[in-house]
Amino acid sequence: MNGTTEVVVIGGGYAGVMAASRLTRREDVTVTLVNPRPHFVDRIRLHQLVGGTHDAVADFERVLAGRVRLVVDTVTRIDTAGRRLALASGDTLGYDHVVYAVGSGGADPDVPGAAEFAHPIATLEDARRVRSVLDAAPATAGVTVVGAGPTGIEAAAELAERGRAVTLVCGGAFGPGLHPRSRRAVAGRLDALGVTVLAGPGTRVRAVTRDSVRLDDDRVLPSDVTVWTAGFGVPDLAARSGLSTDTLGRLRTDETLTSVDDPRVVAAGDSAAPSDLPYRMSCQAAVQLGPQAAETVLSHIAGERPTPVTAGFNGLCLSLGRRAGLFQATRRNDAPTRFSVGGRSGGRVKEIICRGILWQLTQEARKPGARSWWTKDGEREALLREGRGAAPTAR
Repeated sequence: MNGTTEVVVIGGGYAGVMAASRLTRREDVTVTLVNPRPHFVDRIRLHQLVGGTHDAVADFERVLAGRVRLVVDTVTRIDTAGRRLALASGDTLGYDHVVYAVGSGGADPDVPGAAEFAHPIATLEDARRVRSVLDAAPATAGVTVVGAGPTGIEAAAELAERGRAVTLVCGGAFGPGLHPRSRRAVAGRLDALGVTVLAGPGTRVRAVTRDSVRLDDDRVLPSDVTVWTAGFGVPDLAARSGLSTDTLGRLRTDETLTSVDDPRVVAAGDSAAPSDLPYRMSCQAAVQLGPQAAETVLSHIAGERPTPVTAGFNGLCLSLGRRAGLFQATRRNDAPTRFSVGGRSGGRVKEIICRGILWQLTQEARKPGARSWWTKDGEREALLREGRGAAPTAR
């Protein structure tokens, strides 16, 4: 291949973009990014797109190193034996190494009527459809948001602040990842916005119709628009390509993010399952795993032993409309702590962090390798030593 090494990054989300830019550190590496859209999706703002306060996209020219070639297409199969990628357009791409960064999306809801009548917001196209549905609905139309994780809470707050009558159906606990102190603060903000929160036993959704939601306790909630935020899934590209995956479909790797099946395939972000102890699907993990996946590929190219990945968490952020938010500090293993910043200050912190993510991508694009430190989760290392993870070894 003209003396160069061809690396293809599959997926242009946070992890894929960081990986692609980092790979350009070597002049003899040609980097191609395959992404189904011609623009970058700022996924942590999709709830704002639903609420009409942000378009949740950015130009790839802003966040991607100039030497990266963008191919707008979708990979349908990885031929590891032939080292070729089949594309939805009918074309193929050859490669020497692949970074598998396909990300995540909404999980298919196993609830009667949900696939037909509920609207997910896990992708750009999903969020745009919900925005169109809401624009066409009367101002008095009731909205039911299913799912009480960060996405559901943010969507409920965003829509309520825009004047919608919103019911948040938790399907169990409200804000399970929050510290009790933070949970009370978030519940208070939702109450102030007029959101009806249904949590606890009996609030799991049993069925969805065109104009209602039925719960396990037989309550039937009128719902003109039902927004589904419960659960995330991973594209099945790895499984369809004959690569080992975990139960959710994430690519199984060792601690260097190298596939347990093929050393030329390295994973990053939501679609990676290192040592069967995957990190929480999040932007926070993706911007750490993306560059380290690229460093693993560069080590393979140089004939060096890759360094095990190190990543951890510093906090969890929620926007609660445009005028309030929450920053909750966490331990490196993502466990919540008592410390949090709420109200208007919390909202400002969340916005600073959202802008800071794009800044990180831009800095990596301008100066690949700029970031050289990563948050370290000591508890993960302890779990690996105890054998809690499978700790597979790549061949």
